[in-house]
Amino acid sequence: MLKVNMYEAKTQLSKLVERALAGETVLIAKAGVPVVRLVPTSIENRQRRPGLLEGKIRMAPDFDQSSEEILAEFENW
Repeated sequence: MLKVNMYEAKTQLSKLVERALAGETVLIAKAGVPVVRLVPTSIENRQRRPGLLEGKIRMAPDFDQSSEEILAEFENW
């Protein structure tokens, strides 16, 4: 396991990512306290699963009906 401070992580991010991709655990610390673990994950190959949030998100029936006053606030800020 490799532990580096925040400054070192900023200056050597590419190397740290390569080490994490190779399977090494990389901990990034702030003031000596680990705050982030760098781990490999495949972002390109992630499969979306339709319906994953079904039943967890609800929209009000009047979601797409906004008052003129609210629309004016967005347009005039």
